[in-house]
Amino acid sequence: MRARRSQRRIEFGDFQTPIDLSNWICDFLVEQGLRPSSILEPTCGEGNLLLSALDRFVSVTDAIGLDINPEYITRVRARLATRSYSGQVNVFQGNFFDVDWKQILDSLPDPVLVIGNPPWVTSSELASLDSENLPPKTNFQGFSGLDAKTGKSNFDISEWMLIHILESLDRRSATMAMLCKTSVARKVLAHAWKRNLPLGRSRFHRIDAKEAFNASVDACLLICDTAISERQDQTCQVYKSISENVYQTTFGYRNNRLLANIECYERWKHLEDGNAYRWRSGIKHDCSKVMELRKEQHGFSNKLGELFDLETTYVYPMLKSSDIAKEETPQPSRWMLVTQRNVGEDTATIKYVASKTWSYLTSHSEFFNRRKSSVYKGQPRFSIFGVGEYTFAPWKVAVSGLYKKLHFAVVGPSAGMPVVLDDTCYFIPCQSGEEAQYLSGLLNSEVAEEFFRSFIFWDAKRPITIGVLERLSLMALARELGTEDVMEGFLSAEKSSTSPHRQLALFEWGKAI
Repeated sequence: MRARRSQRRIEFGDFQTPIDLSNWICDFLVEQGLRPSSILEPTCGEGNLLLSALDRFVSVTDAIGLDINPEYITRVRARLATRSYSGQVNVFQGNFFDVDWKQILDSLPDPVLVIGNPPWVTSSELASLDSENLPPKTNFQGFSGLDAKTGKSNFDISEWMLIHILESLDRRSATMAMLCKTSVARKVLAHAWKRNLPLGRSRFHRIDAKEAFNASVDACLLICDTAISERQDQTCQVYKSISENVYQTTFGYRNNRLLANIECYERWKHLEDGNAYRWRSGIKHDCSKVMELRKEQHGFSNKLGELFDLETTYVYPMLKSSDIAKEETPQPSRWMLVTQRNVGEDTATIKYVASKTWSYLTSHSEFFNRRKSSVYKGQPRFSIFGVGEYTFAPWKVAVSGLYKKLHFAVVGPSAGMPVVLDDTCYFIPCQSGEEAQYLSGLLNSEVAEEFFRSFIFWDAKRPITIGVLERLSLMALARELGTEDVMEGFLSAEKSSTSPHRQLALFEWGKAI
């Protein structure tokens, strides 16, 4: 019974809103001056939010509540029977994805308050349960190619729901107040702004999801006012909590993209004009139990607890995000088996160059065969990604993509070899230690930190991405900090000679064959 309840909670994202939180939210909306004539609760559950709103908004003449769970609808109706306004409320059972919400909203008088707490579950989680509680299959996020095949096409069910509600409120006098993940709130607003949906003021107030729902996610109360006129507001103020009157920051939509901090962007947007350096990603292998090793007295041990005598030809010292995020100079304690010098390279060469390494790989083929990412399909055996000449640069300036802070670390050679990074890290390959130290100084400056704050949402799963890093022009930053001549010197050296890391890569390859 408990297992069935647990699966049902996952399948329907069933996190009922505590009555204290429901009352607090509706008291807050009253204080904000809302005076709706009608209320819609599209996923009403046991009815806490719906009844809290009806208890407080005396201006309401019509209300509708819906939920997919018939037991909840029975409970809501029983609770309504004791209320004086029960005759104004229509509560019924149904699937959100089968309802004509435009028709329902057309039956309600303006101004409308749409309030609720939609499911906290993703499409991939539902697919793994073979659930039918899914929206129609449409690529509403507009992804194409590789992004449509990988994790980027996964979405929160509430994201689809809230977008659908906003689209149904087009040209209506309405307010939507929804509890959701902060990531969902941003995606919903970005979708609306990108498609020029008529929104007025938007804001979200953070809530403690751990306390309210025992859920370890960043969550908020998202409040959006629709705009009847052509005048639209493409910004959103972020408040620390429902009780706060002063907002912390403002994010918004400018030049066809979502910005995390409008004020920082306006101050430093002149630093965004091309880049002389290219950021790279670390190596992606999705097989850490086999590919990540520890050096022992008599060979290398893997994460399976096995010890093997391997040639050093394809083994490199490595660093992970946790190493890069440390303030002190990172020192490798692990090694990575790097099976290719370039993406798509034939790995059969390993058999002849390093027979013990090839035997090790083939004896662990099952782990490679289990890799789910479609990027490995049609590729040579034991393929990796995020590898190229840049991987073997002797010096790098690196940053963690996972940790919630900006720290650009200098990574130099170890044991006479270039250090490689895993795919949770990003880096700039450098010709020398002097160049790496100089670039890290630029990137760790207060100016760079403020610029990046324009784009980084720290509650995202991977706050720092190559897309964010590449927006900063290092030449423009050097000019801002008065060191443009130093930057030009390093760039001139790159153009006038073959880079040392290219020479090292060729040397390593020559050693291998």
